Amino acid sequence: MLEFKSFSERISILDADRFEDLALELFHLQSIENEVYKSYLKARKIDLKSIKTLTSIPFLPIRFFKDFPVVCGKVNSFNSFYSSSGTTGMITSKHFIWSESWYLDHAQRIFEKEYGALKDYHVLALLPAYLERPGSSLVSMAKHFIEKSGSEHSGFYLYNQDELLKKLDQLKDDSRQVLLLGVTFALLDLAESGKALSPMKNLIVMETGGMKGRRKEMIREEVHDILKGYFKVNSIHSEYGMTELMSQAYSKGDGKYTLPFSMRVMLRDVNDPLSWSGRSQGGINVIDLANFHSCAFIETQDLGRFDEDGFLEVLGRFDNSEIRGCNLLVQ
Repeated sequence: MLEFKSFSERISILDADRFEDLALELFHLQSIENEVYKSYLKARKIDLKSIKTLTSIPFLPIRFFKDFPVVCGKVNSFNSFYSSSGTTGMITSKHFIWSESWYLDHAQRIFEKEYGALKDYHVLALLPAYLERPGSSLVSMAKHFIEKSGSEHSGFYLYNQDELLKKLDQLKDDSRQVLLLGVTFALLDLAESGKALSPMKNLIVMETGGMKGRRKEMIREEVHDILKGYFKVNSIHSEYGMTELMSQAYSKGDGKYTLPFSMRVMLRDVNDPLSWSGRSQGGINVIDLANFHSCAFIETQDLGRFDEDGFLEVLGRFDNSEIRGCNLLVQ
């Protein structure tokens, strides 16, 4: 299908020095083969021959994934898609996928580069709401991680807090690390349940964002303080991902994300989306090379900044932007 297999192979062995070359090659492919992106570029009167650097590439507003099939080629060539979550009555995004197995292998490569082999973990996924609907890329990734861990203790949890706490207690002295991957509101519900949890030296708590209308929005520091106090850990890890992206970024504490080899973030001016920010803070534009089959250049509704060490901090969302299923914590 087009050049998807070639791009997938090249991304898997990508050298950082080749990122811009591959991104520009992908832009010129998608500007022709992606009808939605092609129409967007035409509406903006973009001269394709003038696009020679990353900063000259136009980014597609993420809203287009709600209204159109954002794909290269014909949509009937794609057999499946991931969909975003949302409150009742909301239009959700659809991201058609070229190969689910490639996506899962890609997600595993990113995770293991940051955290080591999945076989060294017990993976406990606390993902209510996501488990209750089909088509979640997060659930698909968590299922893959659970399987690759090879642990009989790994598994999903819905609202069964007592069962989860019993499993955590059982694993507290285990030689493997325990990864508790949870949607934020469910982790907070557990932390405020009053149910006892024994200290664990081998526990990593990773929140994926998401209040989903279940709780009031809270600043990240407040959420992390509550979770650190309950789980008795020094830091709360975070995953930054969304339906419209095939790659994920991870934070090992303080909301500071390390970007994977397949992703770059550029910050746009908060008042003029067609201009770059002149500060270290702005709207987040993402280049995700793993979106080779759809659109790799996404203008998100998230706000971010780079700290003095080059880590990305996600600050929240633009005012009046739609609530998203993976809504990030407001800074």
